[in-house]
Amino acid sequence: MTRMPLVLAALAALLGAAGVALAASAVHLSGGELASRGALFLILHAAAALGIAAHARVKPPSQALLVIGFVMEAGSALFAADLAAHAFTGARLFPFAAPIGGSAMILSWLALAIAFAAAARRSQSKLSQN
Repeated sequence: MTRMPLVLAALAALLGAAGVALAASAVHLSGGELASRGALFLILHAAAALGIAAHARVKPPSQALLVIGFVMEAGSALFAADLAAHAFTGARLFPFAAPIGGSAMILSWLALAIAFAAAARRSQSKLSQN
């Protein structure tokens, strides 16, 4: 379990690098708005996943946060890959790839809010017991 936050952080760093590369490709290879939008989503979600990975290392490690982080990364990668494929080749990865990726990102953000609210509630309960 202790290695998984590091794996999440490493994947987030790769997503960040992919986002920068996609942004450069959007400019230099005329990928346009679709590729630029995909790059933005990759970079923003890479930063979020780094934060999730850091928080997941707090004792005791949070399995829920790790799952949320991996789903968020997968969603952003799928979303951006579909936008990039459409921008550079005119074809989609597969039907509904971008909506599936986008839905995964949205659900991840909602799950993250629930996980932190639950953690705050547990923390408050512990304080009131003392």
